[in-house]
Amino acid sequence: MRSYGEQLIEQGLQQGLARGRQEGLIRGRTEDILRILTARGVHVDEEARLRILTCTDMAALDLWFDRALNATSLSDVFVDRSQ
Repeated sequence: MRSYGEQLIEQGLQQGLARGRQEGLIRGRTEDILRILTARGVHVDEEARLRILTCTDMAALDLWFDRALNATSLSDVFVDRSQ
């Protein structure tokens, strides 16, 4: 049986690993979006690049990723189509 302190350490390690995995997924998705846009010949200005790289909302990144696959401009990626 582990001590309470050992259990806390293990819990902290598990939380840290989960956070690291999530951050890695987000970082990978942002890089994928930028790579797709570059491959499609879409110019990504510094403001848009920062918007993508600093986004931590995986749902938004997934949406942008899907849109980037067919984008011909940045507005194809960022436009709010619900209006």
